[in-house]
Formats: sequence, structure tokens, C-alpha cells
Amino acid sequence: MAFVQFSQVSLAFGDRDILKNVSVNLQTGTKAALTGANGAGKSTLIKIMAGLVEPDSGKRIAQKDARIAYLPQSGLVHHGCSLREEADKAFQWGYELQEELERIGDELKKNDESNMQSLLERHDALITKLEDSGWYRRTTLAEQVLIGLGFSRSDFEKQTEAFSGGWQMRIALAKALMAGPDILLLDEPTNYLDLEAREWLEKFLNDFKGGFLLVSHDRYFLDHTINEVYELFGGDLKRYPGNFTHYEQVREVELQTLIANYEQQQQEIAHLEDFIRRFGVKATKAAQAQERQKMLDKLLENKIEIPESLKKIHFTFPPAPHSGNLVLTLENICKSYDGKVNVIDNLNLILENGERLVVAGRNGAGKSTLLRILADVDKNFTGNVKLGSGVKIGYFSQDSAESITGTESIIERLERTAPLELIPKLRDMLGAFLFRGDDVFKSINVLSGGEKSRIALLELLLRPVNLLILDEPTNHLDMHSKDVLLNALKDFGGTVVFVSHDRGFIEGLATKVLELTPGKFREFKGDYKYYIQRLEDEANGTVGASSFSGPDLQKVSASTKNEVEVQTVSSGKVSWEEQKKAEAERRKLEKEVQKIETAIMEAEAKKEELDNQMGNPDVYTNGEKAKAVQKQIDEVVALLDKLNSDWEEAAEKLG
Repeated sequence: MAFVQFSQVSLAFGDRDILKNVSVNLQTGTKAALTGANGAGKSTLIKIMAGLVEPDSGKRIAQKDARIAYLPQSGLVHHGCSLREEADKAFQWGYELQEELERIGDELKKNDESNMQSLLERHDALITKLEDSGWYRRTTLAEQVLIGLGFSRSDFEKQTEAFSGGWQMRIALAKALMAGPDILLLDEPTNYLDLEAREWLEKFLNDFKGGFLLVSHDRYFLDHTINEVYELFGGDLKRYPGNFTHYEQVREVELQTLIANYEQQQQEIAHLEDFIRRFGVKATKAAQAQERQKMLDKLLENKIEIPESLKKIHFTFPPAPHSGNLVLTLENICKSYDGKVNVIDNLNLILENGERLVVAGRNGAGKSTLLRILADVDKNFTGNVKLGSGVKIGYFSQDSAESITGTESIIERLERTAPLELIPKLRDMLGAFLFRGDDVFKSINVLSGGEKSRIALLELLLRPVNLLILDEPTNHLDMHSKDVLLNALKDFGGTVVFVSHDRGFIEGLATKVLELTPGKFREFKGDYKYYIQRLEDEANGTVGASSFSGPDLQKVSASTKNEVEVQTVSSGKVSWEEQKKAEAERRKLEKEVQKIETAIMEAEAKKEELDNQMGNPDVYTNGEKAKAVQKQIDEVVALLDKLNSDWEEAAEKLG
């Protein structure tokens, strides 16, 4: 079993402790996530594990010949060879073993009896290692990994410098996976992956025989790949067994205590500071003030810190302007590039007020193109886009960052553009979008592309619109920021059309799915889980797959149209609408049962009170009073009989 162990590792930057006596053991079978607030030191810890950063103190113990592959967040660029040739560099370790085999072969030819046995044993061990590692299948493995991560076969002979930054990182990820490591260290591996590539990577990690530690802001991805979480908090590292959702549940309970202690300490600090401020200059109180100062200093030495990411932040959009129920109608939308086959072909769609439509499909299917058409940014298409009455559009894409320019500070820019009623909340909103503390005073012209993208998104959310068109809004956001955005979008009073590669975000928001494939589309009138279930049913053959474009939809009959629009599921499966209706009925029954149970408890409490009254001498010795109380008891008993009967009936329906 391969392992790499880190014991009592410490690192400080100036007077700030990044790591304090951190210990962690990575071995074959480890499936772990590393989490913590932005700036907690996650990337630094991974670099120490990869041997790229030296800690101030601590030990690193690794099994001999254990191989570690490390993927940073960004910054890797490949050039000078084709994609296929670059991928083959991942197998350098195999070429080195081949060279050693050749050297051993040369030694064996000398017929030196003194070390013949050890050479033969080493030769056999190397042969076995190469066979077990899949070395002889490296060409097939490279193709599988590259295609799994979204490359096409036509990309294999392209020069690597022809690929953009996101695809450069996919090349780096592919090489890390193909290197046959014992331990994988992956820092934000899903940043540049679409949904299909994320699903492929998820399966790869589930099948991976070695151990891995990864950092990711994709909760769904973590829940489906890891079985333990290491949290870096205040320089300390703590392990939590279970998936990421379980970690969050356990951590929430811990944080309630931490926050309570934090708030109590803050009150004590404020009280001491107030006393010192009021009486510190008075001679008669000087000794007491000095004593309070000592107490304050001691508190500050052990001050409880609550990272911004753990503070619950919630914000709401400006009220959405009123619009009609029909928000958007698309008629026969066609779009092609350079006169070639249409990327979008005769697309028809009706969008109603309040819907949250996710546009799904592989890279190149036309998702971002469609959003640009809806936002009136791309006018080079045929067909009609009709906006409903009173519709006001707000559009966000990764290109939105280019409009963020100037020398004013972040807070100045937002105060200038935000509605008056939201100005008091800007600090919290900026905190939710990872601008915390003094970050809000940064000049716009020094911000990175990712920071400008977050500002552009926040500016959009502050405008009074009723149709939001969002292309990858969760890029450059951490998990907490995604939650804040998701909750705000759920409460948004308008309509949302969006593209995202974050499955958890999609599942939390989408109420309708538009699937694009080159030249075709399908509309699924259900949430994203229903869409995925439908695809699985089609793949398993339990329902028929329907594939259509605009003209096909116009030609079908009403009954066929229901099947085409994927509203009816055969083979005994109910449709999404029927599922939702059944769920609504069940929730209604659950509320009814709860209501009856509450009424029974109240009636039983009333009966007990009346029984106590009947035991009072002032009542049972007075005929009139006793008669009145008994009448009330009889009424409560009759009510209890009816309530119990109603409860049994409702509970039986609930099952």
C-alpha cells in the first residue's frame, strides 16, 4: 500500500500561522476533500504535500517509489508539440522503467554470477509493474482520458499552443490522471470542465485505485467522489468522515456553539472597551481600568475568529418590474457560423413568467450562442425573438468583465450604481461575492479577470429587471457564494434562463430544461433530476428517445406532441407533472395529519384541565358548576373521538 504521511507540519507568513502542527496521511484508497475558507491555506498545504513548498517545520514520510501527481488551479501552458505528444509525456515514468530494463539486460549479458539473482528479480519486478500499470495500453488510455475530458479525435494532432487557457488546464489534468500516480493532489480540477467532463472525472475517481485529495467548490461533485473531509480552519486541520453534505451537517452543529461563544466574547470585549474608554483617564478609576485592560488583552490573545464565509448572508434582488405571463417566444431560430450547418436549427420555445430554464448540452451545442441571441447581443440569426409586455433583460456572461474598468474603488462603483435601498447592504453582498474587509477599497483597475467577473455579476443583480439571462454565473464563486446566489435566484420575482456546469446549482434552481444538440433541441417540462432520469430511462430502453427540431414539432398531432415534449413516460412510469401532483397531495396530507395531531394535543390538554376542575371542591360540591364542567368534558371527549377518527383516516391515506 502506497502512502505519503505529513506529521506536525507548520508554516507561517509573517505573524500569521497558516498551518499549525498539521498531520495527514494519504494512502491507497484515500478519497478525501480539503476544504476551508478562502485564504485558509488549502493551496499552500497541497503544494507542501506535492513537495513544491517547504514548511517551517514538520516531517514528510513517503513509501519508496510512491508517485505523486499534482494539478494546480491555473497557470499551466503547453507548447512545442501536438496534443498526442504532450499526453505521451505523462508516461515518462514508464519510459524510465524501460531504460532500466535495458540496463539490466546489458548487465545480464555479462553473465556475472555474483549479482545474477538480484538482477533477475529486479527485471521480473519491473516487467510486472509495467504490465499491471497498463503501460502497454498507454495509447488507448490516453485517448480515453482525452476524450473523456472533452477533446475530440481531431484535436489529437493540433499543436498544444492552439488551445485556450481552460483547455490548457484540461491537458494538465489529463496528464495527471494518465501518469499512473499512487496519490493524486487536485486543486480545483472541475474549474474548466463542463458537465459531461465532470461526470467522466467523477467516474474516473470512483474507479481510481490509488488515493486522492482534492479541493473543489462543487458540492455535488464532492458528494459523489469522496468519503472524508479535511477542514483547514485557523491553521488547524480536522478530519470528518463521510461525504461533503454530512460534513456540512456536522460542522453546522459545531459552528452554532462557536458562533455563540464568539458573540458572547464580542459582548465582553465591547463591555471592557467601554469601561476603559469611560474611566481610563480618571485617577479614581485608573487601577480598575488597568485591570480591565489586562482582561481585554487576554481576551484579544484568545480572540475567536469567525471567517466571513461562515457568516450567514442573504440578500434579495430589487423588486422585479411587472411583466405579462408570456415572457419570451422564439420562432424558428436558426444560427450558423461561416455558412456551415446550423448550430441552432428552427428552435421554437415559449417561456412563461417565473420559470427557471436551464439550457443543457455538450460544448459546441450552441448554449452560449442561444443566450447571446436572447439577450440581443448576437443579431446575426434568422427567426423571431418576441419579448412579452414589460420584459426588461439583464444579461451576464464571462465577457461582462471587460466592461468593468476605471480607477474608482469597488465600493465607490457599487454605491454609485446601486438602488438607494440596497446601499446599506452592499458590504454584506460584497462579502458574499468574496470581497471582504479592505478588499472593497481595491481600485477597479487592479482587479483580476475573475474579480471583475464577480463585480459584473453583482452589478447585474442590483438592477431592477425581470428576465435574467446568465451564462456560467457560478464561475469564480466559492461554495458559500454559490449558496447565496442560488437562494437569491430562487426568491427572484422574475424569470431566469441560465447555463451552468455546476450540477448542484442546476438541480437547486431549474424548473425546466432545454436540451441542445447540434441542429436539434428538446424541451423537458420538469426539473433537472427529472431530465437526468429521463435520459437514463432512454439509455436503458424503458422509454423511447425523441429527437426533434422546430419543423418536426409543428407537424405532429396533439397526442404525439406530448410525447415529443417529453411529458409522458411509458413502461409504467408516471410523468413529471403526475409526480409533482402526487408529491403535492402527499405534502397536503402530511400537513393535515400534523394539524390533526396538534388539535388532539390541545383537546387532551383541555380535558386534563377540566378533569382537574372537576376535582376541585368548589366545583364538585356545587351542582350547577359541576354540571357545566361535565358538559364541557363531554364536548371535548366527543371532539377527541372525531379527531382520532380523522387522524386514522388521514394516516391510512398517507400510508
